[in-house]
Amino acid sequence: MRFLSLAAPAVLAVLLVGCNASRQTGPVVDPTGPAPQGATGAAMSPAGSGCAAAIGRYRSVIENDLKMGHVNQSVYSQIQGEIGEADTACAAGQDARAVSLVRASKSRHGYPG
Repeated sequence: MRFLSLAAPAVLAVLLVGCNASRQTGPVVDPTGPAPQGATGAAMSPAGSGCAAAIGRYRSVIENDLKMGHVNQSVYSQIQGEIGEADTACAAGQDARAVSLVRASKSRHGYPG
């Protein structure tokens, strides 16, 4: 029994050292630094309002998701068709319809509105 009471602090010390040994050694990303080449995140998305900006932002997200492997090619192609329909409506001056088509596509594919 005396051995256990002497061994407990040693075991605790080993466990604490193990906790400190698993520190991250990967690169640190500077959030204020320039975006990496090829990035298409929010900083690279079209700004503004209206159907053209909404379509541009959605297109940017989808293209990025394809590059990152979050969307497979068949889903990407389907979404591109839906974006094309919205783009056509936008070009025809049907802003509300175009934005509605973008929202419907986002909802259908699980993107936040």
